[in-house]
Amino acid sequence: MAGVPLWSQVNNAPTANTVPPSTDNATAVTDNTATPATVEDRMQVPPPVSGAAYPSTYTAQERSNYLRGGLTFTTAYSDNVLGGITANPVSDVSYSIFPNIALDETTSRLHWVLSYSPGFTFYQRVSSRNQENQNVSINFTYRLSPHVTLSLRDTFQKSSSVLDQPDLASAGAVTGGLQGVGIAVVAPLADQLNNNGSPEITYQFSANGMIGASGTFTNLHYSNSTQVPGLFDSSSQGGSAFYSHRLSKKHYIGASYQYQRILTYPNGASQDETQTHAVLGFYTFYPQPTLSLSVSAGPQHYDVEQAPLSAAQSWSPAATASMGWQARHTNLAASYSRMVSGGGGLLGAFHSNTANLSVRQQLSKNWNAGVSGAYAINKTVTPLFFLSNPGGHSISGSASIQRTLGQHLSATAGYTRLHQSYSGIAAISTAPDTNMESVSISYQFARPLGR
Repeated sequence: MAGVPLWSQVNNAPTANTVPPSTDNATAVTDNTATPATVEDRMQVPPPVSGAAYPSTYTAQERSNYLRGGLTFTTAYSDNVLGGITANPVSDVSYSIFPNIALDETTSRLHWVLSYSPGFTFYQRVSSRNQENQNVSINFTYRLSPHVTLSLRDTFQKSSSVLDQPDLASAGAVTGGLQGVGIAVVAPLADQLNNNGSPEITYQFSANGMIGASGTFTNLHYSNSTQVPGLFDSSSQGGSAFYSHRLSKKHYIGASYQYQRILTYPNGASQDETQTHAVLGFYTFYPQPTLSLSVSAGPQHYDVEQAPLSAAQSWSPAATASMGWQARHTNLAASYSRMVSGGGGLLGAFHSNTANLSVRQQLSKNWNAGVSGAYAINKTVTPLFFLSNPGGHSISGSASIQRTLGQHLSATAGYTRLHQSYSGIAAISTAPDTNMESVSISYQFARPLGR
């Protein structure tokens, strides 16, 4: 005889079904055994405190328990592949092959997505920059109990160019929280490694109360420093905790504490460290199940150390605003953040203002279009630190249109423009603009699991 644990069927207990994707940034976990009452009573994790990005798919595209794979061939023309290494911009044509495979599996308590896409890029003229690319990501969500959910996310990218993506419109992720450490300056063509990890745990302790904690880990490494003069490796570690209260089905309020430690490594030695502490209040409104509007604001304290100078400390306001809408044939995400941060290739700490936008639309049965854009302005908080970069701004945008040619075949044409203005960064100073046009052909398949 054996005993089996029994969970009560209380209506306010969370289930494995997280919310429709646009109301919870984390990947949805479907529990086919959940009743409508339990699904309705489960709280969402509001975007300001969720570590995940807004989804970039339509609701009509959401399917789980599938094995997906395919192959994408892309040819692109760029008018600036070497940046500031030469006195004049150098243009070139590249050819890329991206095979990909993804496993998406859902059970009553577990949802995990593992995707892998290696790549091979060849340049017609600058053959010394031929590159093998690696893209790996995992998104793991597990319901430890009816009230506790654990999420793990990690992405790794080895690439010669952040502009070298099979899908231009979905290359930039939009989040609802503070942006954290990103790539402040884009080297048009430079070997680099990027890794981002984020564990998160949430506990719904009452019908309308939830607490949670998460961590963040990032690493940026340039494989060849001669390709990126003026830019440096960096890493960061951070943690946060939040409390969320549901006023009603559509209204959430709460507060969070966020900590971040950022290290920059000039000449391979750690000489620049930035630590920040922020306490933010937030409010999220869900006018519709697939539409969310969020704001957060509060004070942020920063402490910057740069040997051999004395540390600099001060307070600054931090704020975010974001929205996400996921309809059957439309996807829209937008965000704005103001914070103090550092790293991302630059030396020093900066008042950073960033805005991001991503729009995708299914125009007809066989046509899809997408646009995305980003704007960032960074100004140093330590102008007396002689090693710090004074800052600058960047603006980028991409547009693409896709035509379905058959059940598994599609063609995409895209355009990307990037403008950067940062004084003292030799990697981009002589050629601050990059324009890239591309055409790709993709073959994709999907096979249901267990059927």
